[in-house]
Amino acid sequence: MIRGYSARLSPGALGRGLVAFVMVRTNECGWQQETAEKLAALPEVQEVHHVAGDDCFLLKVRTRDTEALGRLLKERFSDIGSIRGTRTIIVLDSVKETASIPVEPEEVDRAHR
Repeated sequence: MIRGYSARLSPGALGRGLVAFVMVRTNECGWQQETAEKLAALPEVQEVHHVAGDDCFLLKVRTRDTEALGRLLKERFSDIGSIRGTRTIIVLDSVKETASIPVEPEEVDRAHR
């Protein structure tokens, strides 16, 4: 059940104060393992999710500012030839952000069976 431990760092203090969600469309159909791995390898990309719908991937990215975000989208994403387009949502304020998973005692008991 436990996948590891980590420290919670302050993104702003580390120069990564801007968070954005980027929807990515690719030229490929179905699962695109190579594209997913290339996106995941970018240090600004915190999360890569393969999603259903018009887009293929949903990414959570952190950059210094909008200029750095623009460079990421224009330069680094363009190096990935399978990317056909992106749509970006810039976060103005985060009310809740967690990696915690709520667990009820009976779920823990079930997992140990």
